[in-house]
Amino acid sequence: MKNTPFIWFDRDMEEAMRFYVSIFDDARIDLLNDQPMPPGTPPEHRVRFGAFTLLGQQYLALQAPTDEALNHRFSIMVTCDTQAEIDRLWKALGEGGTYEQCGWLRDRWGLSWQIAPRQLFELMQHEDLSVVARVGQAMMGMVKLDIAALEAAARD
Repeated sequence: MKNTPFIWFDRDMEEAMRFYVSIFDDARIDLLNDQPMPPGTPPEHRVRFGAFTLLGQQYLALQAPTDEALNHRFSIMVTCDTQAEIDRLWKALGEGGTYEQCGWLRDRWGLSWQIAPRQLFELMQHEDLSVVARVGQAMMGMVKLDIAALEAAARD
């Protein structure tokens, strides 16, 4: 058995896949195809399937008309080791999208991403609950997460 996240795009699936694999080192497009459609079907009703791999995780993708937009019920969390990684992904993924509180953003296709430092998860498991509270409070006041500020909150 294997679990594979599945993302339904209403438009531009191939563009999104190509963009995603361009910003991660360990990434590739595994599949991209168009399903045959009956004669006379408008191009905007074409169904496409794809698969791509980011950081060792494969995702399946579908492009087909839908009345439902992507939302926060599905997001991709990327755990970063450095502030430079956070900054680079934040800028690339957020371009044309929207930035949100606590390290969340939506890319230009509406897919939600969480760009978080590994250090956040370490600090949130601290045995001193006052450290956890301070780090959590600091995170709630941030849009893009800042490792130095989170570590400073843990020390104060």
